Amino acid sequence: MEKIASFCIDHIKLQPGIYVSRKDHIGAETVTTFDLRVTSPNEEPCMCTAEVHTFEHIAATFLRNDAEWKDRIIYFGPMGCRTGFYLLIAGDYESKDIVDLMTRCFEFCRDFEGEVPGTHAIDCGNYLDHNLPMAKYWAGKYLERTLYNIDEAHLIYPEKTEE
Repeated sequence: MEKIASFCIDHIKLQPGIYVSRKDHIGAETVTTFDLRVTSPNEEPCMCTAEVHTFEHIAATFLRNDAEWKDRIIYFGPMGCRTGFYLLIAGDYESKDIVDLMTRCFEFCRDFEGEVPGTHAIDCGNYLDHNLPMAKYWAGKYLERTLYNIDEAHLIYPEKTEE
């Protein structure tokens, strides 16, 4: 079988950033998939499922309520490796186009207080698996380390060297 695109990225060189993972063309429409890499793969610990789950609930709620972007948000969810998230947006975009949106989203999570949206048994299939303090920690770390000073090197995937 052919390797899928996300397995063709050099995860040794990859650092936290915002990357265009792929662009899919569906008829006349384009869907842009972003790789929101929060941790440095294979260099530092990945996020635990509880904080990833919490962040997903908060971020998805924020994004689907954002006045400018809500009608273009298709999906926000975690990567299986727990080093970041995928964001799918209707339209043809580059990484730099969503820096402000991601900054606002991660600030919202970092500053979130109160009951996490959708954390009752009737709303969620694993409602007990949440960790708001750690979700806030990772959001703050990503903001300080990546989003507030993002540069081209953290907006474009690194070149892959041959195996």
